[in-house]
Amino acid sequence: MGLLDFLKDAGKDLFGGKSGNEAETIKSEIERALGSNVSNLGIRYDNGRVTLQGTAKSQAAKEKAALIAGNVKGVAHVDDDGLRVDGAQTAGTTTTTTSTRSRYYTIKSGDTLSKIAKEHYGDANDYNKIFEANREVIGDPDKIYPGQQIRIPA
Repeated sequence: MGLLDFLKDAGKDLFGGKSGNEAETIKSEIERALGSNVSNLGIRYDNGRVTLQGTAKSQAAKEKAALIAGNVKGVAHVDDDGLRVDGAQTAGTTTTTTSTRSRYYTIKSGDTLSKIAKEHYGDANDYNKIFEANREVIGDPDKIYPGQQIRIPA
């Protein structure tokens, strides 16, 4: 995946206007949400750019970690190249194919999960697939906001 862009002024306000502890705050949020699905997690925060390091148990866990970090107010970019998927091959190749990776989608004004499901799957009733894939990022399927990024599972 690499570098993902986010809206810096949108997202969960974890920092409360205070600076100096951003990396630890983001790390705690990812570990709280993903638990043992990430290990040896290292976070660097530099002026709105987050760099993730460590190991994720699956491609989905890696994608979720990047989204949790990026959907934080004050974060504009997330680099997840240092977050490896457990069991992935080295030297730039992975065991995960493009067809099993999720796509990313940025919520726009007027969007609903049903509308997004209709657009991507052809059936508005598939909104729950999107909700379940983003449960760590979306607490309530009726409470999404413009600028929020989510996963659209393959």
